[in-house]
Amino acid sequence: MAAGPVNAAEPRLIDDVEFGDNVVVQPFTNLYGCKIGDDTRIGPFVEIQRGVQVGASCKIQSHAFICTGVTIGDGVFVGHGVLFVNDKYPRATKDGGLLQTETDWELLETRVEERATIGSGAVILGGLTIGAGAIVGAGAVVTRDVEPRATVVGNPARHVASRSRTST
Repeated sequence: MAAGPVNAAEPRLIDDVEFGDNVVVQPFTNLYGCKIGDDTRIGPFVEIQRGVQVGASCKIQSHAFICTGVTIGDGVFVGHGVLFVNDKYPRATKDGGLLQTETDWELLETRVEERATIGSGAVILGGLTIGAGAIVGAGAVVTRDVEPRATVVGNPARHVASRSRTST
């Protein structure tokens, strides 16, 4: 594993990140406690939180937010402004008014399988799988699993097409 990204770009917050070889990280990013695979490119204004795993040869475009609980396979494209959510019932406080802590919520893990594409502005709710080679259209709100090679669009995202196994 490499000691850090191959490019110089300041300012960045990079803390406790495991980098593969030839990773490029643009300025104004927050990466902490995550793992980034070989040859991945991360655009500006991206946040990738603790425990996230990003595969090899991925492209993460600007302003994406990838929260704890997300695993991204190899060759995945994450468009501009994509937002992952990891809690079904987010709240600031408990019933008594005290601020919630990490023990007051349920982490919902999300998987994005290899070669999937997530269009700009999509919102991916927690606890889902986006199948291999699937396409999530720009602005879609994904509320349930997406089958491999399927294309989904809209709010909530709905299936509009599937591609054959030989499609690239």
